[in-house]
Amino acid sequence: MGCCTFKLYKEEAVLTIEDRQLDQIDIEINNNNAQNVTTKILFQDKQTTGIKSSSLSKEQIYQKDQEQDQEQTKNKQENNSDMARKTISGKMKLTPEMLVRKQCITEKFLSHYEIVKKLGQGGFGEVYLVKHLSTENLRAVKVILRKTINCEEKLLEETEILKTLDHPNIVKVLEIFADFKYYYIVTEYCQGGELLDRIKTMTNYNERLAAKYMKQVFSAIIYCHHKNIVHRDLKPENILFDSKDPDANLKVIDFGASEKMVNESYLTKKVGTPYYVAPEVISEPGYDQKVDVWSCGVILYILMIGRPPFKGQNDIETLKLAKQGKFNTSHERWNRSSDQVKDLITKMIVVDPKLRINMEEAFNHIWIQNTENNENNEVQDYNIIKTLSQFSAQNKLRAAIIQFISVQLVNKEESIKLSQTFKSLDINGDGTLSREELLKGILTADIDHFQAETMVNDLMQELDVNESGKVDFTEFLSAALVLQQKITLNNIKNAFKMFDIDGNGVISKNELESIFGGIEIDSQAWEDILDKFDFNKDGVIEEEEFIKLLENIQL
Repeated sequence: MGCCTFKLYKEEAVLTIEDRQLDQIDIEINNNNAQNVTTKILFQDKQTTGIKSSSLSKEQIYQKDQEQDQEQTKNKQENNSDMARKTISGKMKLTPEMLVRKQCITEKFLSHYEIVKKLGQGGFGEVYLVKHLSTENLRAVKVILRKTINCEEKLLEETEILKTLDHPNIVKVLEIFADFKYYYIVTEYCQGGELLDRIKTMTNYNERLAAKYMKQVFSAIIYCHHKNIVHRDLKPENILFDSKDPDANLKVIDFGASEKMVNESYLTKKVGTPYYVAPEVISEPGYDQKVDVWSCGVILYILMIGRPPFKGQNDIETLKLAKQGKFNTSHERWNRSSDQVKDLITKMIVVDPKLRINMEEAFNHIWIQNTENNENNEVQDYNIIKTLSQFSAQNKLRAAIIQFISVQLVNKEESIKLSQTFKSLDINGDGTLSREELLKGILTADIDHFQAETMVNDLMQELDVNESGKVDFTEFLSAALVLQQKITLNNIKNAFKMFDIDGNGVISKNELESIFGGIEIDSQAWEDILDKFDFNKDGVIEEEEFIKLLENIQL
């Protein structure tokens, strides 16, 4: 199930431990009696064990869940209100979820995809390798039988979280289909396999490579934490290479256990995998993003030593050892490891989350920053930076169409070098490019400071289409693809077919709004497009007009 992106919970499948065992569990973990514990252990598939438990009484659990639900409802209402104000004011805001295609109920999955082979199976769905018929790109799809899902809202929440993520080291969801029997969730296909499986085949594995891999994972989780998203199930099985290339990019997958922290409130659900779950998830009434830091520390320990830091005869003993926080530092491989990596591990695997470093501190640790070759810390392609200053989005709707094509239709191979350049510019690893980071990148391209200041101002104005104050990965990627003329005429024609939902040979404003997740498109943006490219003035865009809109994309 290496390509499985989502994990679904179904209460009927829960294996509940009998009441007489509850005190024993609590004693083993906390060394004291607890009368109000209710513990459940989920066995989700062969490689994943999830834990859901609580150290609170039923009344406390109910009250806390009610408070959290009320807070989330309030937050959603505020978000809806903000969206309404944006619509009324006529401003169109581009967001990552706009680039995920959601199919209508009558649209058939097999009209767009050919099944290549089955990749895996779990209790709630099957994962297939599929070929996108229009582009012939390989993708992964999880097919979920609707009747096996207890709460469809939970599934939709998970997809919503993944749709909002735009980072080179996080798997991207591309399309969502639904019919009366199944859900189909289409994502990138990470054909390079799991992290540990790749390492096992290496003959030249060393600390430099380990640092290179963990730097990518740390960056992905920093990005999530800045969005108040906690992954909660980080482990080597959920870290995949996107290709079989020796320098392949890593992708964090499986956001089925993830949750968004609302207004900095603590999370309370007990979920994770015993080898990797932080002690406070089990023993404390609430926890925050630092549970991901613990999990990453455990992964790093495994990469260096070859075995988990806490491994008991069973799950309960493993959790007890983790609670004590004492891991083996007398192992031969630990003694051979550098003082820098040992320092980082001991700062991440700390029982008290208040004393544990955060994800940014882990990313900025000297072992992560200095172990890579110096050339990897330099900007990968100066020419990309120089040519980006020529980019002009002109129109947000046009920019949205270009970004959609970049994500959905351009071959992954075209964007590999661009992804490396983006990461070399992203100095603080947060998955976005600030003005300061772009300026440093421009200065390394042997451009004088005055000219660099002018260029970076132009770049921020043109690349930051969603007006976030930073350049997101897809904003950077789409602009660079345009300037390198990597978006082909065939890409544009395939995009027209995708936008022409009813197949009548023209694209309407309503069809574009449907493709972009139901958002109301700014009327002025649409009128600008029609004024320049609707040559026959019929109020819609035909294929020839669409090609003229995007042909060679000389912006």
